[in-house]
Amino acid sequence: MELIVDVMIPRNTGKAFTLRKDQHIRLTGESTADFVCFNLDNLRERFDQGRTKANQGKIFISKGDKLISKLNNVMFTIVEDHYETGRHDLQKGMCSRGSYRWMWAHRSGLYEHLVKLYKISEDDLPDHGCWENLSEALEPYNIEPEDIPSPFNIFQTMEIDGHTGRMDLGRTKPEPGTYVQLRAEMNCLVAISACPEGARGRPVRVQVFEEESPAKRT
Repeated sequence: MELIVDVMIPRNTGKAFTLRKDQHIRLTGESTADFVCFNLDNLRERFDQGRTKANQGKIFISKGDKLISKLNNVMFTIVEDHYETGRHDLQKGMCSRGSYRWMWAHRSGLYEHLVKLYKISEDDLPDHGCWENLSEALEPYNIEPEDIPSPFNIFQTMEIDGHTGRMDLGRTKPEPGTYVQLRAEMNCLVAISACPEGARGRPVRVQVFEEESPAKRT
């Protein structure tokens, strides 16, 4: 495999990438990375949390599983998953300035987690989040913010109560060097946000690889 892109996405920022079919994208990080994707040849076709869960009959996905579009097409296959201490999230959406203020005002969602685990006050809340980061990253492609799908939240472990359905953000986080690698099954536009996670977000490293041609190997 030949490395063709290697960048760091700083905490609470986002970046877009284009991948050709069969190229690989690797995310390495110690906190949540919000991942969304679109068919590069038809930007109206995009990743769908619901299809991804329903078509594969599971809410947790890992190595060998697929990211599926609203049109039931496979967009990515997870080919490597080294998040051994937790599992990725397909339930929650993405954070935003508005969602942080809502949770705080209504004492709901992750409010208790923010207060007890991060020990932050209302003044410490981020002034923006993944929704704003992805909106800015996708603006050059004329994708409206309201058209951004709910993400695949890589490295975000959610604890889900099987009786009440209540979701709480788990304390499990990736060890240094933990990565997930996906193979593009179509030409894709990808956008990634390094989530602020209230107060503990970290940068995310993104690498893109492609198969070396026979000419390069000789």
